[in-house]
Amino acid sequence: MLLSPSIAFHLSDGRAAGVRAFWPRRGGYQEMKVRMSCAGLRNLLQGLCYSVRYYSKHSCLQTVGIYSKIKSKQCCILDCACSTCTHRTLPPGSILPWRCFSCKQEGTKIPSKRKQNASITTSDLSYKNLLKSEQENWNDISARYKAMTKRIKEKLEELHNKYTFNLGSPRIRFGENVYFEENGCVFLSKADVDEENGDILFSTEDLGFSDAFIQRIRISPDQRYMAISLKSENSEEAACVIIKLGHFPVVEKVIPSVFSFEWAANDVLYYTSQKNLKCQNVFMTTFTNQKHTKLVYTEQDARFFVDIYCTKDRRFLTINSNSKTTSEVWLVDCRHPFKSPALVQARTKGVIYHIEHRNDELYILTTYGEPVEYKLMKAPVAASGKENWQLVYALERKTKLVDLEMFSDHCIMFLKNAGHLYLNVISFFSHSVQSIKLPTWACEFELESQPEHTTSTCYFQLTSPVHPPKRFAYSFKENNLIEQAVQEVPIITNCHTTRLLAKSKDETLVPITVFHNMNSKELHRKPLLVHVYGAYGIDLNMSFKEDKLMLIEEGWILAYCHVRGGGELGLSWHKDGCQHNKLKGLHDLKACIMLLHELGFSQPKYTALAAASAGGVLAGALCNTAPELIRAMVLQAPFVDVLNTMMKTHLPLTIEEQEEWGNPLADEKCMKYIKSYCPYHNIKPQCYPSVFITAYENDQRVPLTGVLRYVQKLRKAALDHASRTSEKGNWVPNIILDIQASGSHCDSSWEDSLKEVARHLAFLNKELQVCHLQHHSKPCK
Repeated sequence: MLLSPSIAFHLSDGRAAGVRAFWPRRGGYQEMKVRMSCAGLRNLLQGLCYSVRYYSKHSCLQTVGIYSKIKSKQCCILDCACSTCTHRTLPPGSILPWRCFSCKQEGTKIPSKRKQNASITTSDLSYKNLLKSEQENWNDISARYKAMTKRIKEKLEELHNKYTFNLGSPRIRFGENVYFEENGCVFLSKADVDEENGDILFSTEDLGFSDAFIQRIRISPDQRYMAISLKSENSEEAACVIIKLGHFPVVEKVIPSVFSFEWAANDVLYYTSQKNLKCQNVFMTTFTNQKHTKLVYTEQDARFFVDIYCTKDRRFLTINSNSKTTSEVWLVDCRHPFKSPALVQARTKGVIYHIEHRNDELYILTTYGEPVEYKLMKAPVAASGKENWQLVYALERKTKLVDLEMFSDHCIMFLKNAGHLYLNVISFFSHSVQSIKLPTWACEFELESQPEHTTSTCYFQLTSPVHPPKRFAYSFKENNLIEQAVQEVPIITNCHTTRLLAKSKDETLVPITVFHNMNSKELHRKPLLVHVYGAYGIDLNMSFKEDKLMLIEEGWILAYCHVRGGGELGLSWHKDGCQHNKLKGLHDLKACIMLLHELGFSQPKYTALAAASAGGVLAGALCNTAPELIRAMVLQAPFVDVLNTMMKTHLPLTIEEQEEWGNPLADEKCMKYIKSYCPYHNIKPQCYPSVFITAYENDQRVPLTGVLRYVQKLRKAALDHASRTSEKGNWVPNIILDIQASGSHCDSSWEDSLKEVARHLAFLNKELQVCHLQHHSKPCK
């Protein structure tokens, strides 16, 4: 089960996208994103999911997995036939959607941002004029970066080819049958037989979905049906295609606007529908002789997001309703899929829980009890109320639970503590816990699918921003960790990793992870790229990205500031940086950058800041309060107009994100507090750093109007300051907005993402006056 943002048994993260392990509203990723040219199957929670791998932008969930080389494509799946539904409103036995790590997924068309938020000016016409003006401005400016962008793009492609290994997409094994995906096709082959002779069960191109990529796959228990989700990079919605398998596979049904789906029985599929970034309805559809679809569950609280998944042993299908702070789970007995769902534990404010099953007992991952960190508890299926929960294992303070995998006799917890990664292996047979510290260079887990809960081996990969994924296996029988030699991964030997602690304004110690070239001399003169996020309890994305490795090779220093509001030190770390504590994240960021400079890691004129989505709040606030600390900033789909956005309850994510930012409509103190740090509201005439912003026309999470308004105000303030000062050589920052017509908050094509990162790096090299390519023929001026 994929945990991370806040944990996905499902865990949630922010403004988001439901479990969606929660995609934060604004946060789908935390950094510049470049997706690999592919989509692959991934283990989303207990099941196999298809997921798109990101090159660098998070993230947003921030969780990416195995991938095969297929170009992600665009599509809008609009005219899919829906069967008649029998609507039955259920009592609000709510479900807490733990937004699962991936962005919302659906195949219907997204309403334009302008319709979602038409407050930028007094009319649609002026909005269009402003948008056109910014596009023309970028067309004029882009020429100055064209040559360098081209060189960087070529370098990134070279590194991609060198360090990307086709490990193959995850395999789903049912007895002698093996299902897998490659190049937009789903194949079936026999185990221990050459897969090149496999049969094609589904092809996106052959069936008219050539502009879509496969995101998730589920095989029915008797292998007579296969359900897959197809998604476009320009939409956050996905369509579910159900195929009847056999000698001649046939598309049985297409359901639009589906987020999650699971087979409860051989011919019974449960799924959640998604609309305007919300999932609040669960349906059941049957493929028996008398086909029908009916509404099974409705969530009536707008703060909650609903998703479904099966327990690892496929004994129960769980309906999970989650807000940012509270959750509730209902069980569907897969042996009796037509019975009404049974409530595990009624939602209790502030208590999050997620369910697994083993030997007629529920294993409950929960925040219930003190301290408010995750604990593994258990209870009988027949008496599942929290009064019967018994403690199995409790995490240490300041420990982040990244993921949890349940097996027949063991449970593995993937943990982060003090910047290091650990495996905690819990044996249900011997009632023991073994803690294994993983290699110190590792910063991120990438889990592989575990299709059988009875397996004796757990596979996963370790990675860092500058280390390609390396495959490991933990053997329950041998009780040891094995490094797999599936492919030859070039070892990065010239990169040094340093872990620091900065003392914040209130003397809290804030972790920083620093990477630099071991051969670099005079580090105080090297360019420094600082990364920050600090929201929704999501960690900074520290998986491998070719652009980070390129920067290290060119002498850059990379720093990742794990400020409060993120999740690197557990749930309390997030809580200490949200709502009325948001300014603590800003103080943390300042302290981190100041410590880096004090220790000789670069200096302000060679320092740049990178952030994306909700990370734009802290980055924009730093620009307003301490612009002298940095020389340039790159933002991707940044959330920079917090107050205006949180005042508009008609926007799809505003209500559910009040638990992260507060409710300014109901609380005047909250309104004043948000206004005190909101990037847009605190712009003033002063010397700002140069800023490069990439935004998306199809972004449902961060309204484009807010970004446009921010850029206009920032540019005016910078020019006003320049006009008021008469010093010789007065510097005027470059404020650039690049609006992408394609792509969305969570998805862009490989080509578009590659160009985005190349443009960002070209901008930073020019602003910091870096001669960054070794083969550059002319000396730097």
